[in-house]
Amino acid sequence: MMDKPKEFCGVIGIYNHTEAAEMAYLSLYSMQHRGQEGAGIVSSNGKNVFRHVGQGLIHDVFYSHEIIEKLKGYMAIGHNRYSTTGLNSAANVQPILVNSKDGPLALAHNGNLVNSRTLRYELQEKGAIFQTSTDTEVIVHLICWSKAPTFLDRIKDALSQVRGAFSLLIMTPDMLVAARDPNAIRPLALGHIGDATIIASETCAMDLIDATYQRDIEPGEIIVIDQHGIRSDTIGQTPCRKHCIFEFIYFSRPDSRIFGEYVDKTRRKLGKQLALEHPADADVVFSVPDSSNTAALGYAHRSGLKFELALIRNHYVGRTFIQPHQKIRDFHVKVKFNPVGGVLKNRRVVVVEDSIVRGTTLRILTRMIRRAGAKEVHVRVSSPPIRFPCFYGMDFPTKKELIANRKTVEEIRQYMDVDTLGYLSIEGLLEAVPGDPCDYCTACFNGIYPIPVEKIRKSQYE
Repeated sequence: MMDKPKEFCGVIGIYNHTEAAEMAYLSLYSMQHRGQEGAGIVSSNGKNVFRHVGQGLIHDVFYSHEIIEKLKGYMAIGHNRYSTTGLNSAANVQPILVNSKDGPLALAHNGNLVNSRTLRYELQEKGAIFQTSTDTEVIVHLICWSKAPTFLDRIKDALSQVRGAFSLLIMTPDMLVAARDPNAIRPLALGHIGDATIIASETCAMDLIDATYQRDIEPGEIIVIDQHGIRSDTIGQTPCRKHCIFEFIYFSRPDSRIFGEYVDKTRRKLGKQLALEHPADADVVFSVPDSSNTAALGYAHRSGLKFELALIRNHYVGRTFIQPHQKIRDFHVKVKFNPVGGVLKNRRVVVVEDSIVRGTTLRILTRMIRRAGAKEVHVRVSSPPIRFPCFYGMDFPTKKELIANRKTVEEIRQYMDVDTLGYLSIEGLLEAVPGDPCDYCTACFNGIYPIPVEKIRKSQYE
C-alpha cells in the first residue's frame, strides 16, 4: 500500500535472564517496524532448545502467553522478518534452528549477503541440502562444513567467506554469539539489564525492557557470551565502516541510537539542511507521518515557518483489509491518510517527505492536499534522489521502478503536479550525519557500491 523502502529485519538476543523469551518478545514488539512478514524466538535452558516461529506480526505469532511460557530458559534470540532475500514463506521465518554436529544451532540474521548464490552453489556441489531460500542458511552450512578445530573458529571461518551485510546472532544450548560484518552496514548494539546481557538491532528494544545501552558492536567484531562471561574476538577482515545511511533517513525509530548518535537528532539536522538548500515561500510546514515528522520539525525550525499537523494517519490499518465494492478514488492511500482542511485551505504549504521511491503514493497525497484547499504545494525530500537499488538489505525495486532513475527532478515535479520540488543533496546529507562522511554507504544515491556484488544477482535489479 505504501510507496516506501521496505523494512528488512530486526534481531534481539538475551543471555542470563530468568524470563529471556518474554524479554525477547517485548523487544521484538519495539522493533516491529523492521519486519512485518514473520517473527520467531528460540530459547534454551542450557540443555534443551525451544522454538516458536510464524508468519505475520508479533501479536499474530505470539497470540497467547502460553506460547511464551513454553519457550523456557535463561537465553533466547528473536527475529522480525522482512524478506529482502528468499520468499515470504513459513520455511524462511527465523531464527533458523538446525541439528548440527555441534548440537542444536540457531541463527537470526539482519542484512543481505552479496555472494550467497555462489556460496550456495558451491555448498550444494559438496552435497549440502538447503531447506530454505534465505541467504542466512548459507551461513549455517558454512559453519557446519568448516574443518576449523573449535566452534568459534568454525564461525570465524564461515563469516570470513561471506560478503555483504550481517548483524548476526548465533545460539547453541549454552552459548550466545553476536557478530557484525566488517563494514558495520546494519546497526547492532550491546547492553545489559542487571546481570543479563542484551544484544539488539536498535536501542529502542532495550528501552522497553529497562535495559541499559553500553556500546555498539564494532565492525568485524564477534561477541561470545557463555558461563565464563563475555569476550570479544574479530572475524579477521580489516574493518571499514560503511553504515547504511538510510537507517538515519527512514528505517530506525527516532528514539533509537545507532552509529553513535540518536536518530531523532540526526533527522532534525537533515530537515534543517534541507531548509537551507531548498527554502520555500510558504505559510506552513507539515510531514507525511510518521517517519518524516522530525525532519519536518527541523525544516520548520530553520525556515521559521509554522509547523502544523495537516495529514492524519490511521494507525489501525493492518497489512490486509477488506476491499470495498464501491470504486473509491485513491482508496489505498486515503485509508491510511486524510488531510486536515482547516490547516490547508488557502495556504501555501511545504510537505516534507523522507524519500521518494516510485512516487505513486506521494502523487496521490499531493492531489488530496490540493483538493483540501491548499493554494500552493511545495514538496521537500530529506534525502537525495534514489537512483540505484540496494544489495545490502533494503528491498528497493528494480531500476525501472525507481522514479529518479528515469526522470529528472523537474520531470518528477511535473509528475507530482506540485509547484516546487527539492531534494537534499548528497553533500548536505553527509554533512548532517555524525562522524566521518566516508563511514557511510550512499550507493542507492550515486551507484558507488562499497562491496562488489555478484553479477547474477545484480542483473535482477536492472
